[in-house]
Amino acid sequence: MVGNGRRVKINLIAIGKKMPDWIQTGITHYQKQLPRELNFSLTTPEAQKRKGKGKNIEQIKQLEGELLMKASTHANLIIAFDEHGKQHTTKEIATAMKNWQQNGDSVALLIGGADGLSNAIKQQAHQLWGLSNLTLPHSMARLLAVEQIYRAHSLLTNHPYHRE
Repeated sequence: MVGNGRRVKINLIAIGKKMPDWIQTGITHYQKQLPRELNFSLTTPEAQKRKGKGKNIEQIKQLEGELLMKASTHANLIIAFDEHGKQHTTKEIATAMKNWQQNGDSVALLIGGADGLSNAIKQQAHQLWGLSNLTLPHSMARLLAVEQIYRAHSLLTNHPYHRE
């Protein structure tokens, strides 16, 4: 619980509903281990069609960005994952989560579609975080984000999952 009486809420908002089974299994595994007090949720707006109707990649990213922002309207802190974002250690993520808990923040973690995030989302986000210097499949970025939330929580609670 936090000082101002509100509870933290962490909403991972990731474009795309259809994930490979093995990715979904991993996400479900970590979600089940997260404590209720983190109020973790996963929101998956529909990816925009890549073919037909004359849409280009920038238009697709813009439409998906609008879906991300609509899904994050109740958040007071918006963090977008972007390949050029600042990378954090697990300890830094744990410290951020501790602050979110103390402040009773409602945090939206945004993952764009297959083509990434629109410039508008990058500008509207309070922070840009990078997940890796590696190029990751879109679905794996989602799994990695959930795993890191769990790992940061385990670090904060001295759970043996995280090892130095």
